Amino acid sequence: MKNIIKSVIVMLSSISLFTSVNAGELSVSGTAKATYNIQSGKTAVGKGLGVTNELNFTASGETDAGYTWSYSMELDPGATTPSGSTDTSPGNAQNDDTKLTLGTPYGTVGVFISEGGLDVEDAGSQSVYARPTDIGDPSATVDNFTIDSYNNVQYHTPADLLPFGTSFKVAYAPNTSDTSAGSSGNNAGAANQFSTTNKGETATEMQLKTSPIDGLTLGASYFEFSGSGMAKTTSEAESGAYYATYATGPVSVGYSKGYAQPLTADATSATNATVVDYYDQTNYSIAFAASDALSVSYERETSEKILHNASSVEQESSAVQVAYNMGGMTLAVSHASHDNNGYTDAANTDQTLFAVTMAF
Repeated sequence: MKNIIKSVIVMLSSISLFTSVNAGELSVSGTAKATYNIQSGKTAVGKGLGVTNELNFTASGETDAGYTWSYSMELDPGATTPSGSTDTSPGNAQNDDTKLTLGTPYGTVGVFISEGGLDVEDAGSQSVYARPTDIGDPSATVDNFTIDSYNNVQYHTPADLLPFGTSFKVAYAPNTSDTSAGSSGNNAGAANQFSTTNKGETATEMQLKTSPIDGLTLGASYFEFSGSGMAKTTSEAESGAYYATYATGPVSVGYSKGYAQPLTADATSATNATVVDYYDQTNYSIAFAASDALSVSYERETSEKILHNASSVEQESSAVQVAYNMGGMTLAVSHASHDNNGYTDAANTDQTLFAVTMAF
């Protein structure tokens, strides 16, 4: 796998050296969203108003050799804040996701800064607003590892190379300590620090998707770390997932399954009762488009934490959602139930969310 990544880097460098680039076009898009989040239960009670906004600057062009290039930079006031400033500072907006890709007859190569996640753990979701565990909820669900947590390089197979619209993508993060959002072209990275919490020095993620028949899409992903630096490990950190979606007429359904195994330095008999063996997540959902403007959905997500001593706790979240689209504006309401939040028995919360989203 390392040889493949090295070849991709060499190809990207060679193309950059021997082609000239024509001036490209710049465009700006984004969203502005206002929400009213109501939570009630034994462990979480609150009502919150909030506004989320994000700008995405994109540019694209073509080289003399006919290769295409694309650049994207997102400005997000909610992103990690540099030292000495705050998200509430006047005019402050953080560059948290950036990518530069080059399309060739041999595939697409690119550099992704805090971007380019390939995990399909949640790819089956048909929720018309957002997944139950992605709406400012208290569930504290543990998700799969994903490459967009790290600065990485990627290779994607060219379109129509494989039958049934099949695509394959691979990403490599050469330094998992290099996680700075918005890293500049002169970024020196960070020295990798080995510790009992260090998952690995490098990371690799792969994704495969295919559509064998009309309406059906299948996919899988796998993530692994390398070089944890531990003298002895019971298990290395890794995760994987697969999903399926099917749409016919106004109805669409989705299913996904994910597994995440954390790094265990040395699980002795004395610690077996508290050491996590793995997390097992199952999601299924259905959506119905009542008209071009009105859609409804239901989704259920469960995440089970399994310990080395075979005991387990299951966290469950489910939501019914309605969305009404009026061109550039979408009105949505979501009512969700969250049980065993944070994998704690009887820590239950009900949640109602109202959202207005403007797209531009």
